[in-house]
Amino acid sequence: MNAPDLLWLVVQDAFWSAIAATGFAMVFNVPRRTLFGCAIAGATGHALRTLLMQGLNMPIEPATLAGATAVGALGILLSRRLRAPALIFGVCGAIPMVPGLFAYSAMIGFIRFAGADAATGNELLVTATINLVKTGLILAAIAAGIALPILLFRREKPVV
Repeated sequence: MNAPDLLWLVVQDAFWSAIAATGFAMVFNVPRRTLFGCAIAGATGHALRTLLMQGLNMPIEPATLAGATAVGALGILLSRRLRAPALIFGVCGAIPMVPGLFAYSAMIGFIRFAGADAATGNELLVTATINLVKTGLILAAIAAGIALPILLFRREKPVV
């Protein structure tokens, strides 16, 4: 993929991810002053994941870990700036990266496997299992990516 097409893809991805993160932030009833930060976190994380996947041909699991780590680090910065908990930005920013398609494909694969004959059943089972494992790895990458920066860089207030 050439550079202008990749840039346009990343800009579109950032835009729609910002809208999704803002929508989930509104569903979670976060304070209005934090909505813009949630949008920035969602746009940054998902755009980084897309850039790594499309630009560097990185698999989705490590690209998601990088994107979620960026969301977690940005959550710390935004929490200090806006005086809000870092998890507000971390969770809302990571929601657009949830692997809905892989989870859906795994579920449908297992349902089809239940009604399949022996000839096609093994192929359906393998595909459904691969999608289930991918879903688990992506969710683990999101959780680790959000948690690591918060655990590593959180400042404890001194006892005075």
